[in-house]
Amino acid sequence: MNLNQRALVLCREFLNRAAELRVRLLKVGDRARVIDCGIEAPGGLEAGRLLAEVCLAGLGRVKIVPGRADVWPGPAVQVETDHPVAACMASQYAGWEIKGEGFFAMGSGPMRAAANREKIFEAIGYSERPEAVVGVLETRALPTPAVAAQLAEACGVKLDDLVLLVAPTASQAGTVQIAARSVETSLHKLFELGFDLDRVESGYGVTPLPPVAANDLEGIGRTNDAILYGAEVTLFVRADDERLLEIGPKVPSNSSPDHGEPFAAIFARAGNDFYKIDPHLFSPAVVRLVNLQSGKTFQFGRVAPDVLARSFGVA
Repeated sequence: MNLNQRALVLCREFLNRAAELRVRLLKVGDRARVIDCGIEAPGGLEAGRLLAEVCLAGLGRVKIVPGRADVWPGPAVQVETDHPVAACMASQYAGWEIKGEGFFAMGSGPMRAAANREKIFEAIGYSERPEAVVGVLETRALPTPAVAAQLAEACGVKLDDLVLLVAPTASQAGTVQIAARSVETSLHKLFELGFDLDRVESGYGVTPLPPVAANDLEGIGRTNDAILYGAEVTLFVRADDERLLEIGPKVPSNSSPDHGEPFAAIFARAGNDFYKIDPHLFSPAVVRLVNLQSGKTFQFGRVAPDVLARSFGVA
């Protein structure tokens, strides 16, 4: 499957529905195409839902659904995929730090598979050389011509064949696309624990949709908390029950000693440095493993509505 080609189809939907989605179409350096979903354009919930599906390269379905009243009495973001490794690890995972003069972004989307810069691609055995690439940037600033040129070169395409979708954390679209990462975070945690991701056949997750924050730093806290303390993920796997019982307790966020307080406090204590935070914290609150071999289901972790209420600023 050509991930970038699939994402380009969704980008055409952005182009056809730009006014409805409240997004802005522009070019950087008169060549690379940019779809602004929340920096200068207002964006919205539907733009965020479609942005999340671009992150998944069209191999996952994202919906905004009613949330659990006993967890967060508001909407939630639901994601499902039958191609979890390709959709989440080869595309959605925000594994590319993009830096330029006065510019920083976390890069995700299928352009990562074209650049093939991260060690995870060697592990999952996936890369591609597409004619055009699509990337999603979590950033507060529009990409500069120099940044666009850097990305095009890394992906092996011409500037004319680069499409970037951008949204800051503290925006409606940005908040939705981050909340759609519940399955992705569980897969990445399993990968870090040494579990064979080829054994994961499907994934389903629901995450409370946080209120849009007043600034990006606060937004980072709320979107992380939504997953750490409110997300529930079900993975359909084929493995020995004994292996699932062994690894399962290590997957949800409560396996980390940092678990239990809002992410903003944890982040501040770490000097706003993600790399000083226990990496085992970054996973959903609850993980269910449905074993397609034995028919048994194993559940691990717990939701923490009290932490969500503090994080989300409930009056």
